[in-house]
Amino acid sequence: MRLDPEEIEDFIERALEEDIGRGDLTTNVTIAEDAVFRAAMVARQDIVVCGIDIAMQTFATMVADFDGAPKVADGERAAKGTVLATVSGNARAILATERTALNILQHLSGIATEVRKYVDAVEGTGATMIDTRKTIPTLRNLAKYASFIGGARNHRIRLDDGVLIKDNHIAAAGSLTATVERAKRATPVLTVIEVECDTLEQVAEAADCGVDMILLDNMDADLMRKAVGIVASRCRIECSGGVRLDTVREKAESGVDFISSGRMTQSAPAVDIGLDFLD
Repeated sequence: MRLDPEEIEDFIERALEEDIGRGDLTTNVTIAEDAVFRAAMVARQDIVVCGIDIAMQTFATMVADFDGAPKVADGERAAKGTVLATVSGNARAILATERTALNILQHLSGIATEVRKYVDAVEGTGATMIDTRKTIPTLRNLAKYASFIGGARNHRIRLDDGVLIKDNHIAAAGSLTATVERAKRATPVLTVIEVECDTLEQVAEAADCGVDMILLDNMDADLMRKAVGIVASRCRIECSGGVRLDTVREKAESGVDFISSGRMTQSAPAVDIGLDFLD
């Protein structure tokens, strides 16, 4: 997944404005105007790095004489104590920018680190981890980017990216078959149509309708294996619901193609990264 440079520039400007306001009062009254500051961004735990270039761009936006050197790239594993980047320039500007840059790097690396745990957990099963739309509002693309960097594939970025028919769509349209038929008539041939199924009966009906994907919702591993048998490779299968690190391997071994989890983006904790002064 690629990020839009203009979108990132706008995001950084809004993030800085949110934190700095009319100026960094503490720094401005304690640090000489011409002071120079040199520091290192250091991982304080084992992480998967994500957002290092955005963090450096954040510093560069504020620090006119900024000199930065990233030591790692997005997607790399970094052990506790690893220097992720060095930064130098006007002390007032760097200290005013520090929190915003670290927040971005900590949040995105937190998602990438959490995603990598799930990706590692299903390795060798043939199943692929995918993300969801369970993200912080206005940060969707960044969260999806971090998920991609962590090793997952992206599901829909937005509602206009594909057709995912859920229980309320079926209830409003009258039946699963009627909903799918209407979707097929109204969407381009290259648009994927996926149907969420709660029961094996729905799985059989959806497969018979010729959908592109079936989403098994909140099924245990035994039911999922039965669903895989019913589908018999007629379409791809995704599972969701109850997906945790302690359950994801069993679900992956059921034979599904994809496993989606909102926990990877919605509940990922920020990682610990600090900015340490260098002599």
